Amino acid sequence: MAVSAVANGLDPLDVVPKAEATATFIARTKSSNDLSAVDRLKIEIHHKLISRLDLEALEQMKDEAEVSLQIRLAVTEFLRTESTPLSQAERDEIVEHVLWEVVGLGPIEPYFRDPLVTDILVNNAHSIFVERQGKLERVSTEFRNDAHLLAVIDRIVSRVGRRVDESSPMVDARLPDGSRVNAIIPPLSLDGPVLSIRRFGAGLGVRQLLELGALSPEMVQLLAGCVRARLSVLISGGTGSGKTTLLNAMSSFIPSGERLITIEDAAELRLQQAHVVRLETRPPNAEGRGEVLARDLVKNALRMRPDRIIVGEVRSGEALDMLQAMNTGHEGSLGTIHANSARDAIARLETMILMAGTQLPIRAMREQVASALDLVVQVQRLSDGTRRVIGITEVTGMEGDIVTMQDIFVFRRTGMSPEGRVIGQFMATGVRPMFAEQLKLAGVDLPVGMFGLSAS
Repeated sequence: MAVSAVANGLDPLDVVPKAEATATFIARTKSSNDLSAVDRLKIEIHHKLISRLDLEALEQMKDEAEVSLQIRLAVTEFLRTESTPLSQAERDEIVEHVLWEVVGLGPIEPYFRDPLVTDILVNNAHSIFVERQGKLERVSTEFRNDAHLLAVIDRIVSRVGRRVDESSPMVDARLPDGSRVNAIIPPLSLDGPVLSIRRFGAGLGVRQLLELGALSPEMVQLLAGCVRARLSVLISGGTGSGKTTLLNAMSSFIPSGERLITIEDAAELRLQQAHVVRLETRPPNAEGRGEVLARDLVKNALRMRPDRIIVGEVRSGEALDMLQAMNTGHEGSLGTIHANSARDAIARLETMILMAGTQLPIRAMREQVASALDLVVQVQRLSDGTRRVIGITEVTGMEGDIVTMQDIFVFRRTGMSPEGRVIGQFMATGVRPMFAEQLKLAGVDLPVGMFGLSAS
C-alpha cells in the first residue's frame, strides 16, 4: 500500500496491521503500579495505535510532515472513544513516539536527540549503553526484540544504499546529520544484532574546542599557520578521541578559494568551505562486485584538479597513494589515523604501504613518509572523558633508516582533582620547528616566544 488509508478517504484505524508492526512505548520502565492513570492510558493508546496502523505503508511515504499528519489524525480519531482526557502535550508525545518508530531510530531516538550523548551502543535488543560527556552508562530503554532492532538497522542502512543480511552481516553507514553507524548481525554477533552510533560533534569549531580546554591558543595559532602554509598534517588518536572533530575545526583555516576533495568510508566530514567535492567508498554488491576502495578514490581525485585531498581516515593501501599525492604537488592535505602516539602513527603508515602490495624497501617507505608529512597532531580521550590534543609533533626528516621527529607542544598531566578530573597544562617544549621559515615565506609570522624561547 503506497499511500495511507486517510489519503484514500478511509478510517485510519481500519487499516490492516502487519505482523511485525508492533513497538514498545519508549522509556516506560516503571511498573504499572507506579504509573498515573493518564500514563497507563497513554501506554494503552500507544500499543493499540501501533497494532492498528499500517506502519509499513507509512514508511513508504517520503514526506515526514505527511506521516506526522496521518498519525496525528489516527490518534485524534482513537481518542474520541476514550473517556480519560489527555492534554495536547500528551497527545503530541504519543504522536512523537510513533514517529520515532516510523521514521526515526525507535527506542534510542531520545538519546540521539540529546546533545550531550556522543555514542549510542546497542549490544543487543535489551542492553543499551550511551556515552554522555565522556562517560559510559547503561540506560533502561530496550528494543522489543531482535526483529525490532534489526528493522531499525535496516532502515538506517537502506537510506544510504547499503544492506545488511546474512550474506553481508557487517555494514558502515551514516545518518543524515553525518553521524557514523556500524552494525553487525548474526551469525557474526552471537547475542543478536549490534548497533553502534558515533554522534557527529556538530558545531564544535576552534572556539568551542578552546572553551572546552581541548588545546591552547598557541596550539591553535600554530595549526592555523600550518594549514594556511599548506603543510601536510596527520591527526592521530584512538577511537572516540576527537580526530574527526579536530579535522573539521582545522578545515576552517583553509582559504576559501581552494578546491577540496574528501575521501571517506562513511561520509562524516563537514568542511566549512564552499568548494568541496565529497567522495565515499562503496562495498561490494550481493554478487561480490562493484566494490570501490579508498585507494581507487584517491587515484581518481588526482584527476579532478584538487588543491587539497582530505582522507577522513587512512586505513589501508590508500596511505601510499595519499603520500605520493602529498609529494607531487598536493601539499596541505589532511587526514586521520588510528594510533596511540605520533611515532606509532608513522609505524602504521609503513604497515599500510605494505598493504598496498608494493615491494618497497623499508628505507624507501620511510623516505616517502618523511618527505610527505610535516606534522602529526596526537589527540586522546583522557580517563575523565575529556578529549585533548596531547602533542603536536614535527616530522623533521631521516637519520639513517629512522624517521626523525620532535615535539613542539605537549600536554603534561600533573594529577587528578577530587572530582576525578585530569589536571595538567599545555606546554611548549622550547623547540622552534624547522618549518618556521616555510611558514614565514607563506606570510605566517609566528612569535618566537610561543615556542617557549626567548625573543632575543
